[in-house]
Parts: sequence; C-alpha cells; structure tokens
Amino acid sequence: MKTTLKLRSGAVIPCIDPKTAQKKNYLSRAELGKLHLMPAGEPVAFTENEDGSVKYYFDSEHLTEAPPELWYAASGLKTEKYVLGNGTEIPRMNTRRAASQGYYTKERLAVMNYETVEEPVAYSRRGDEIVFFYDKRTASRLPLMCTKCGKAVRYKRKLCEKCYGEDLIVRRALGDEHRSAFYHKTRERVLFFDLELTGFYDRDEIISISVVNGCGEVVMDTLVKPTHTKKWKKTEKIHGITPDMVQDSPTLAELVPDIKQMFDNAESIIAYGISTDFSHIKTIYETEEEQNALHDKISCCANEFVRYIHEHCPEVVHASLTDAMECLQIAWDGIPHSSIADTIACKKVWERLFPNYYED
Repeated sequence: MKTTLKLRSGAVIPCIDPKTAQKKNYLSRAELGKLHLMPAGEPVAFTENEDGSVKYYFDSEHLTEAPPELWYAASGLKTEKYVLGNGTEIPRMNTRRAASQGYYTKERLAVMNYETVEEPVAYSRRGDEIVFFYDKRTASRLPLMCTKCGKAVRYKRKLCEKCYGEDLIVRRALGDEHRSAFYHKTRERVLFFDLELTGFYDRDEIISISVVNGCGEVVMDTLVKPTHTKKWKKTEKIHGITPDMVQDSPTLAELVPDIKQMFDNAESIIAYGISTDFSHIKTIYETEEEQNALHDKISCCANEFVRYIHEHCPEVVHASLTDAMECLQIAWDGIPHSSIADTIACKKVWERLFPNYYED
C-alpha cells in the first residue's frame, strides 16, 4: 500500500484515512460536487482504494465555486449518479461537457501519454456500456519514448541514450568536417562587427559600432550619437555608454558612406548573434535588393558555436559570447560588452571554430 504519492508538480502528499481527512477538514471530489465547489489547488492527501485507484482530498481553504452548468444536468438529461465500488457517487455527463472540465476517458489519456491514478470523476453511457472519465490534472505523465527505436525513455533530442550516442557520432563527424574545411577567404575582406544599442528592439538606435578585419586591424570603432533617443538606462548598465559620452560623436547618417564601403567590399561579415545587429544595420540600405545582398554575406558565430557545443559539449546549456569564450578557453581583450571587445572576441571564437577559414 502506498504511503506517499508524488504529484506531477513534484509535491509529495501523504496517504490518510477518511477519518483523518474529516478532522483536517479535507474534502473529496465527490463531497465538493455536492457543495457545488471545485478545487483551486493540488490535492493535499489521498486514500488508496481496494482496486488500487486513488481518492484525492483537497484543502477546504483552497476551493472555488463550480460553474453553474455543473450544478444541475442540462434540460432533458437524466440526473443519474453512478456508485463506484467504494461507495463514491460520480455524476453523469456527455463527452463534450467532460472535456470542457478536463475530464477524459482512460484511452484518450493514454493517447496523450497520461496514466490514470485517481478513481473516475464522472461517467457517460454508450448504449448499454458505461464509459468513465478521469481528471487529466491528477493523472500521471508517462515518460516519453525514443522517437527512433521506441523502446527506451527519451534522453536528449527526443532520443534514448543509446540512439542519442549513435546520432551524436554522426553529427559530430559532419560538424567537424564543416568546421575544418578550407574556405579560402581573404583576411582583409573578412569583417567582424558588433553594435551597442539604446535598447533591445528595432525602434532603438545604434550608439556604438566596431569593425575588425581578419588581420586583426580595427577598421572602425566609434560611438554614435542617436537622433531621437535621449536616455537608455537599462542598456547603459550593460555596455556603460552614457548619453554624455556620445554628444560629440557622429550620427549614423554621417557614418553610412564609410560603413557601406566596408561592407560592400567584404567577402564575409560575421557577428555573434546576428539577428539583432542585422535588423539595425540593414536600415542604412534603401532597397530590399541591397539588404538581401548584405544578408547573403553575413554569418552568425553564435549559431556555429551552438552547433559545436551540441556536438562536442552537450553539458553546456548557455551560448552567450561569454559562454563561448569560457568553453573554448579564450582570453578577453578589453572589457566584455563593449562593442570593440565583443568584436575581437567574436573573431577569436570564429577562428577557433574554423581554423582553415582564410586563404593563408
């Protein structure tokens, strides 16, 4: 006989007898139904029935009123009750009404990958057959099986540990081939860049831009004066750039000719986490054709690092630039979260991942 039961939330509840439940002012689901009440929280205790099913008890301090449609049967519907073997009465309701309350048949719950633990909470009739409904909220979630072999519990990537290991060998070989390939890029025409912004959205403005080429030369490193944003308290705490620091800096419009010349002459343009940076830098181009041409040159270092850790370091769960530097044991040049330090760090991570990227 069970002495405790672990709920899906992880909470462990004790097994008690009905007399103890009454002393503690706990109510069973059947008792709640008679009072037109519903539980507002998880069960606080249970009793195991002779057939192995469970009767839950709920704290009377955490209840809510049941919706009126559950008080009485709909017009024309027999107000029958079914008495379970332990004496508990459960109401009759149709399938649609049961589903609206989160009650399903045992077969339906099995399809959803749930196993019933509690006794039935309602029933219906299909001809002479009685169909029982169970509360999904108190059913136990079954472990998902491997999508490849279907014989063992999932470990990672919807695969069991054995299938995952086999899949990892294949993915790692393909990834290593991709990273060790020769790309024959010219160092001077490979650009790494990073932006610092006034915020986290497309409406925010660039306040710093740094560009370094594959030779390690700083091609551009400047603060940028925004044209409509006056303060940026949240991001100021990250990159340390204050409104006073950019007052005498050029605007983005003044820098556009130089930026376009750099990017137009580049073979590859690389950034760490490209989506945000690209959404801001593409605005310097007027036509969709020009924006697409820029996008075709851009590669995301973060995506490549994520692929690398999935293949070689599955235990690494975060993939920020700081995580990449730590994982690959690379030292920082400058202060992290400044655009120039992040640009140099991006270059180092990329060159560690792709040792044969340049022509030489």
